[in-house]
Amino acid sequence: MVLVRDGDCVAIFHSIHRVMKAEKALKAKSLEILSIPVPRQLSSDCGLAIRFRHELLSEVEAVLLAGEVEIAEVWLKQDGAFVRLK
Repeated sequence: MVLVRDGDCVAIFHSIHRVMKAEKALKAKSLEILSIPVPRQLSSDCGLAIRFRHELLSEVEAVLLAGEVEIAEVWLKQDGAFVRLK
């Protein structure tokens, strides 16, 4: 099963608490997101990340900014590799 497809973004946070807070805020806005294990190619102190389609990036960032949830890193999977966006 492929957890991250080309065109997906992966948001990484500094703690599991922030992942859970972000997931709650994003789901409250009915955004299509999924909590996933951080892909092996990406390193993180926290073992979970949030996956979403690239088209939702600005909306995801706006919701998290309003909820005061800081994203540590954002990656885009493109042509089978991860490209850092933030």
